[in-house]
Amino acid sequence: MPVSDLADLRGEGWTRLLAAARRKLERSGGLLNGSIGLTGPSEAERRVVIGITGSYRPETVKRLTVELFELDDALSEMYGMGLLKALARLDGPVRDRPAERAAEAGIRDEVLVRAAGATSAAEPWFTPWLDAIAADGTLTRLLRRGDAHLVGWATAVLDRLPVRALPLPVLAEWTTGDTKALVPGSPLAVLVLRALALRSGVPGVPSDRAGQRALWESAGVIVDDLASQVLVLNVRVSGGDVVSGWLNDAADFGIPFRLTLHQQAADPIVPSAQEIFVCENPAVLRAAAADLREGSMPLVCTEGVPSVACQKLLAAAVTAGARLRWRADFDWAGLRIVGAAMARHGAQPWRMAAADYAAGLEEGESVPLTGSPADSPWDPALAGLMSAKAQAVMEERLIGALLTDLA
Repeated sequence: MPVSDLADLRGEGWTRLLAAARRKLERSGGLLNGSIGLTGPSEAERRVVIGITGSYRPETVKRLTVELFELDDALSEMYGMGLLKALARLDGPVRDRPAERAAEAGIRDEVLVRAAGATSAAEPWFTPWLDAIAADGTLTRLLRRGDAHLVGWATAVLDRLPVRALPLPVLAEWTTGDTKALVPGSPLAVLVLRALALRSGVPGVPSDRAGQRALWESAGVIVDDLASQVLVLNVRVSGGDVVSGWLNDAADFGIPFRLTLHQQAADPIVPSAQEIFVCENPAVLRAAAADLREGSMPLVCTEGVPSVACQKLLAAAVTAGARLRWRADFDWAGLRIVGAAMARHGAQPWRMAAADYAAGLEEGESVPLTGSPADSPWDPALAGLMSAKAQAVMEERLIGALLTDLA
């Protein structure tokens, strides 16, 4: 029988009834058990139900109930096909939701097992990341879109990180075969950034491009070599190229200078200072420029997690024989930044001891500590005191002492 012969079933009296029947059958896997009901039925619906059941229902009835087997029998008699076939002819086959959920659960478990075998699974942030995308529906949405493979791609990307100054398209090509797989906003990029946020102790993926770029750069990935910058004060360099001249001219007058990764790639930038101080917040560098000008010690500001441009400049300084004295905020992210600098560059902590933190606390109340705790291997008492006090102390509170050192 052609679908056009079922035109009556698209009428007002049948539409809600058949929609309710489809929902019931999808939940039960197609079993013709149980009943369906219509609340506040129209006159057309009342007449249809009377015809199906053979039982009179008054015009004042508030709810109509029909057994599925009754609806099946009625359609078989009227159209020569049962309920399941009629629904399939009208709007496609009835889905077997229980079977779909079972199959989905099987694929889900397989994806999670494969992900757990990644090299980076041993990292402390990996399991919270995997648990989060499984718990908040991300994994389910990927499965239903046919994108479950993105979890495997994400673990492949994470297994390659951190890197040193690797362009984002190259990372994408190496791990997925598609240079555009990690473009901003792509599902794969969002998955990886969620992991990098946990790795860096950042509360979630930033919504802005600058914040996301900073997360990539925290793992050594170059998103844009013009946007990757480092803020410096009085960092003199050897060399006669244009950029070296700019840096030295700025140092002559104590003027802050922003150096891009692109500029460092054009000509080797080799700092000539024997000692360089590193801070996290621009307010410290701004105060040094205002109060000390050209009399300040060389100062580099990371502006949070060090960018690739920052890492490249400081690596060149260390190679040339410079000592780095590094500090950050007294929060968990700050401890991670300093610990990473010690491991990567052999930096020495700068006023990052428990006594410095305690002195900062004495200046007044501060914001609560948030995020995952971190260690302070250079002074274990520091992390312990921070846990006990549960307050962060920002660098700005220590500016007076820092300027004394920089003088």
